[in-house]
Amino acid sequence: MEYLAFKDLVIAKAQEMGLAEYEIYYQSNSGIMANAFGHEIDQFSANSDGGVCFRCIVKGKMGYASTEELSPEQAASIVEKAMDNASVLEAEEPVFLVSGGQAYTPIQRENPSIPLAQDLVQRVLQVQGMLYATDPAVTEGSITRGIGLQGRIAICNSKGLDLDREYTTNAIMVGAVVTDGTDKANDYQLEIGDIAQIDAQALTRKATGIALSKLGGEPAPTGVYPVVFDPEAMSDLLDTFSGIFDGEAAQKGLSKLKGQEGNTIASDVVTVIDDPFHPENPMSMSFDAEGSPTYRKNVVEKGVLKTLLHNLQSANMAGVATTGNAYKGKYDSPVGINPFTMHIAPGEWTEEQLLEKAGNGVYIRSLSGLHAGANAITGDFSLQSEGYMIENGQKTTHVNGFTVAGNFYDLLKNITAVANNLTIPSPTGITTYGSPSVLVENLSVAGK
Repeated sequence: MEYLAFKDLVIAKAQEMGLAEYEIYYQSNSGIMANAFGHEIDQFSANSDGGVCFRCIVKGKMGYASTEELSPEQAASIVEKAMDNASVLEAEEPVFLVSGGQAYTPIQRENPSIPLAQDLVQRVLQVQGMLYATDPAVTEGSITRGIGLQGRIAICNSKGLDLDREYTTNAIMVGAVVTDGTDKANDYQLEIGDIAQIDAQALTRKATGIALSKLGGEPAPTGVYPVVFDPEAMSDLLDTFSGIFDGEAAQKGLSKLKGQEGNTIASDVVTVIDDPFHPENPMSMSFDAEGSPTYRKNVVEKGVLKTLLHNLQSANMAGVATTGNAYKGKYDSPVGINPFTMHIAPGEWTEEQLLEKAGNGVYIRSLSGLHAGANAITGDFSLQSEGYMIENGQKTTHVNGFTVAGNFYDLLKNITAVANNLTIPSPTGITTYGSPSVLVENLSVAGK
């Protein structure tokens, strides 16, 4: 059964049961993937999933029920189950549904078609051949993956809300593994776009070049240094610690930023933006998972915390309006909070000028162990790193296998310069993170 027909049956059942406040949330995803290992396709998949979540408010309690099966029987069942679930809840928090008739920013982007299976396979094999031909050092373990994904999110409720958004993402990812006979290194690069038009030569050269540059290298000398994080390394840090800006997390004591709106929490060169419409995120959304309008916002502006991110419930607890950041990972997930395209705003300096300002320090290009080596609550981190020494304002010796340690809250305050090279790594979902290069003072490095 198609979603629209199923929706009508659910609405009819809800009205029959006398429900005054209810919501239907629909999400579907489908796509294809081809992966080349060596010189052949070793994986191919075509799949689809999704379903409907029904929420209703009964005597001030919100009941949930969901189903993957869109059938007349399930249309009746999820209404009854949600009402039953609401009746046994003991939670006392206020619950809300979004009213219809609000203004939404239109999405100015056409959705491309996903590629045909044979076209995807042919292109993946072609790019894999390019990858092996890029350099003799490219070796076993190198892969090329092509994906075509399309999705749909729709929300309607008893308060006049009726929203629908479809999106498509096609991409090529290459993973170059290189060796010099002694050491091995790798790098992964992904580009979104028409798979036939993606510059595969540039993509394979970039992945191979970065992988080659990671070979060898000694640990950096132990010490306290000024550190320049390149855009992808800083994006990874922002991703890891983005939960500190979650309003619900702050209310639960999982972030130190509770009640800090209006206070300085970072250097005055730091502005952090969340933009649902950033042109480099193909999954732009004009509404969040509750149906609230989304908008571009400065979370931190010149070092001052302007707002935490909220859904309806956390906003009510804080006595503010929702920021339109309600999020559901899947149709049957509980409503949480997430940014869309969160990034540090570009500054006025070039990366070369950041190196000059650092003088003598460390340039970090990649971080690993971000989950095991970072405490998202306290902000502490101790991470394996790779990059270069900075000597007299220039990148010099390649360094590898050292640890950089600090605290993210302190790091924000110790950013002394931000470059103008904002990079948004290619996203694979609604949420992504980006940053320019940044210069941070006084970080501890443990190496040799």
